[in-house]
Amino acid sequence: MSYRAPVRDLAFTLEAIAGMPDLAATGAFPDYDVDVAGAVLEAAGQFSEEVLAPLNRIGDQKGSLYANGAVTAAPGFADAYRQFAQGGWTSLSASAEHGGQALPKALELASYETVHAANMAFGLCPMLSLAAIEALEQVGTEDQKSKYLTKLISGEWTGAMVLTEPGAGSDLGALTATATPNGDGTYALNGQKIFITWGDHDATDNIVHLVLARLPDAPKGPKGISLFLTPKFTVKDDGSLGDRNAFRPVGVEHKLGIHASPTCVMSYEGARAELVGQPNQGLAHMFVMMNAARLAVGVEGVGIAERAYQHALNYALERRQGRSVWTGEANAPIIDHPDVRRMLAVMKAKTAAARAICLSTGVAADLARHAASEADRKKWKAREDLFTPIAKAWSTDVGCEVASLGVQVHGGMGFIEETGAAQYYRDARIAPIYEGTNGIQAMDLVGRKLSMDGGESAKILIADMKATLADLSRLYSGKPVERFDTAIEAVEDATLWLLDQKTNPDAAADVLAAADAYLKLLGDVVGGWMLAKGALAAKAKLDANDGDPVWLQGKLDLYEVYAANVLGHVSSRLAAVGQGGDLLRRISADVLAG
Repeated sequence: MSYRAPVRDLAFTLEAIAGMPDLAATGAFPDYDVDVAGAVLEAAGQFSEEVLAPLNRIGDQKGSLYANGAVTAAPGFADAYRQFAQGGWTSLSASAEHGGQALPKALELASYETVHAANMAFGLCPMLSLAAIEALEQVGTEDQKSKYLTKLISGEWTGAMVLTEPGAGSDLGALTATATPNGDGTYALNGQKIFITWGDHDATDNIVHLVLARLPDAPKGPKGISLFLTPKFTVKDDGSLGDRNAFRPVGVEHKLGIHASPTCVMSYEGARAELVGQPNQGLAHMFVMMNAARLAVGVEGVGIAERAYQHALNYALERRQGRSVWTGEANAPIIDHPDVRRMLAVMKAKTAAARAICLSTGVAADLARHAASEADRKKWKAREDLFTPIAKAWSTDVGCEVASLGVQVHGGMGFIEETGAAQYYRDARIAPIYEGTNGIQAMDLVGRKLSMDGGESAKILIADMKATLADLSRLYSGKPVERFDTAIEAVEDATLWLLDQKTNPDAAADVLAAADAYLKLLGDVVGGWMLAKGALAAKAKLDANDGDPVWLQGKLDLYEVYAANVLGHVSSRLAAVGQGGDLLRRISADVLAG
């Protein structure tokens, strides 16, 4: 099945749920309006449908190729990337000063959903460039900006984020790569890195690596990490390319999915590099890049969910078997079997909720920079910080769940590679691992984000959800309202309990044992809040006779599906939040092995 970009859903989510009108009202984006957003989304969707989607299957089958110390992109990918760069898709939210279009980050995220849905392996390449752009915009020197940033924004060069080492996975404080001063302001990088996405390829003339390493006199642990920039080819003062730098791929990983995305093992052998930002502040600088990537990975989860859903829907419309319980038709399409339709409805509702969470996080990030007052910027920054781990973890879990349901809709044919459903399942599985596993996101949420302002941002979020609940009670009666009410109460109870535990130094294990369940609970309920806001906006349009009534009514119905199938299960999430660390302590290695 060919991919169809959900342009109407993306536009509705931006305007009716995520809060783009509030962002436009700041005046920070004078070139932005609804018409511009529509044009950008239509163009992104068209490129994704026509150029990227047709390469998805061959990319999975052929993959990237490593030979003789170099990586060649999967068939068609290098040409597609050049078209992508020429279309300006790497410059959407970048500063105009260095050649960007200075459009909202949220619009860029919405556009990139179509890219990830059409071809997730391809989308990883420019996604990492966007993260590098954000880091250099914030902490790069003026020389680095003029020499590297402009080329990254134009898409002429790509960026790579280089963190992981064989002996230091998520524990970045254990990394051993070194950067030794050359005596002329540059450094010699030495060490090996693994899992470097698009670390080498033939789609561009140059690749800019941002690498974590240690200076000779650096303190041990995470406080001794610095960030360095090293290009595949050195760059002369006039901007032309010089000699090949002293780093190379020594192989590519053989992965479960995203076969067309070259995941490289990189060796740095005295590579010429320059410091980015301040010495020993590399972890803080890298987190600028990391947080951008975390939100983008959340959008990956949305994209792969949308693609898997569309594939499953098409199959359910075409595959005929059994009698319809609604029409009585014999040999009916399987979409007329209640369980199949339930799966499809849950897939669509969860995808819509994840989309809204990610785009709302993007709007919060924009407002954190551009809101009118310092107080408002602080409020929106807190919302961005609170939402980022949810956007990354909850949305990528949704990607896996929806892709798995997509296989299930296909039945036995879903387990057969030729139908295509299995690829989405395989591709989706990396996203919960990327950019800090979802367990790390949960620990970040309860360990830092929840309590860094005394819980105020979470309390404001709960108040916002209660305000929507009051409006919702005028639209629905009975279970759809009751379930949202109960869900908000569960979040409030869990939040207050965790904040109380955080004041007890002996309760650290209890907090960490609750982390995963709390993130999932909060994601479930925030997702319901998003769909509730969408339902209210759709009802207003229905009352005004403004739009397709069937499509708008679908927004109301999807909220009800979500309330029944997701919000109806919050009690189990709440129970898991309170399980306590002592229980997990008792489940020792001996117990698990017994």
